Amino acid sequence: MNFQWQGVFPAVTTKFTKDDQLDWLWFEKNIEAQLEAGVDGIILGGTLGEASSLSDDEKYDLTRRTVSVVGSRVPVVLNIAEQSTTSAIQAAAKAEKSGASGLMILPPMRYKATDQETVEYFKAVAKSTNLPIMIYNNPVDYKIEVTMDMFEELAAMANIQAVKESTRDISNVTRMINRFGDRFKILSGVDTLALESLFMGADGWVAGLVCAFPRETVAIYRLQKAGYHEEALKIYRWFLPLLELDINPQLVQNIKLAETMAGLGTEDVRLPRMPLNGAERERVVKIIEDGLSTRPELPDYFNIEKIMNTI
Repeated sequence: MNFQWQGVFPAVTTKFTKDDQLDWLWFEKNIEAQLEAGVDGIILGGTLGEASSLSDDEKYDLTRRTVSVVGSRVPVVLNIAEQSTTSAIQAAAKAEKSGASGLMILPPMRYKATDQETVEYFKAVAKSTNLPIMIYNNPVDYKIEVTMDMFEELAAMANIQAVKESTRDISNVTRMINRFGDRFKILSGVDTLALESLFMGADGWVAGLVCAFPRETVAIYRLQKAGYHEEALKIYRWFLPLLELDINPQLVQNIKLAETMAGLGTEDVRLPRMPLNGAERERVVKIIEDGLSTRPELPDYFNIEKIMNTI
């Protein structure tokens, strides 16, 4: 498989049954919808995947099942969010054994590591595996920022190849490019800044609302990369109220509700999370209903050259 850190990588949700088991039926239905829409990779076990509430066995069952569904069509990436270096190394080994094509790695969890500790953590995991790695840089939610100087040290590790840029600072895309050129691929990790990041030179989009709206997400990415900026922006402006559901403490519930209303999932989450209720659920339902009722007609983004004759 020619693994490229570029394009649209859905951070997929984990589907559960009413009795809190993994729901393979809905999970596979959603994965197939992502593939049909033209996504470029699948990311398992992130925040949207409710990783903190999954057992180790469930994580690797998800990995193996996804690999069996996906085959060689796109890479399958597993998120690693561990509390110790030893646990992270073990997780990387299990991910590789389970068939993962790559890893997304957060800094150490719970403990607010120093810059040096964080760098050594990433290096130790990178040395332990042959899998390509994307660093998840999200200081807003996880309280540790991977700075430019830290990336300078990490550049020595050949398999640390990309960053999920979630600092909320759009200028970081330019800072990375100015300092490192194309050494690190940059994937936007914030739905509401994705198109802006692509305009600034990002290589891809780790997306959330793609779980419910895969075709619209891929269309925006492909149109923008092909130079059809106005066409991409038109879809993005329609999408923004929905994308804002991703920057919310209840993003999992929000996006699972959107999946349900779009026919691609259910609202079932794992405790302590609970489905939305009351006024907040009504608010989110209204946003999703408005989006569904005004859903734009998409151009044939699989055949970009044809668009020239229709726009």
